[in-house]
Amino acid sequence: MEEISEKYQQKGAFYDAEVLTVYFETKPEVVEQLLPPPLKPAALPVGAAFVANYPKTNFGVAYLESALFLLAQHNGEEGAYCLAMPVTNDIALILGREVFGYPKKMAEIGFEREGNDVRGWTERHGTRFFEVKAKLTGKFSDVGVQQMMTESMESNPNVTVYNFKYFPAPERDGFDYNPRLIKEVIERRPKSIEMGEAVLTLRPSEHDPWFDVEVVRVYGAMYTVGNNTMLPGNVVAEVDQTEFAPYAYMKLDAQ
Repeated sequence: MEEISEKYQQKGAFYDAEVLTVYFETKPEVVEQLLPPPLKPAALPVGAAFVANYPKTNFGVAYLESALFLLAQHNGEEGAYCLAMPVTNDIALILGREVFGYPKKMAEIGFEREGNDVRGWTERHGTRFFEVKAKLTGKFSDVGVQQMMTESMESNPNVTVYNFKYFPAPERDGFDYNPRLIKEVIERRPKSIEMGEAVLTLRPSEHDPWFDVEVVRVYGAMYTVGNNTMLPGNVVAEVDQTEFAPYAYMKLDAQ
């Protein structure tokens, strides 16, 4: 029981994590359509997507990951709502989905850097639906957003993430329990931060509709290397099952 208790208390730690994040503006109506209640749109319709290489973790696996987020708020606190999170390892998939509710799927992911050029992509069922190419020039395409990002990282490098945890009932008539909104904080301790311009490509895919998040303009990209820790999350709300049903297919391929 001591060993089990210790495992339950363990935080997820990532060492020398290499992450390329691209920030972009989308449309307010896209955010309103995709945010499940009780999440509400943030002040600005901002999205983010990343590709990451985790060469070492405290749960024994190394893997690649990508993700798509929308800026949202709950009770006035802004955070990143996770729309999708492909991974290359089943243990990482299980831990993220079963514990925190991350909408993870297995995928093929690429990530490479050559000089100041960094690129990453995600592919499933033969479709490369996400691709980002960044040139680390030191400047975003939007200098104002870069200033905001720099000030934010300096004052608080941590990230608040919102996910919904839910499981279909075996009777196939709803959920095992009311879907739960999970709030989780990720501590980021970057050793290096580089910024630059980026090109973001989202392609149509039947099973991974990232293309539905319309990109109005790309602000820029941030490339970081450092250590991250996933802190324990907590349930901050429950959602009516009928109200949540239209949003309950993010973890599954279209059927």
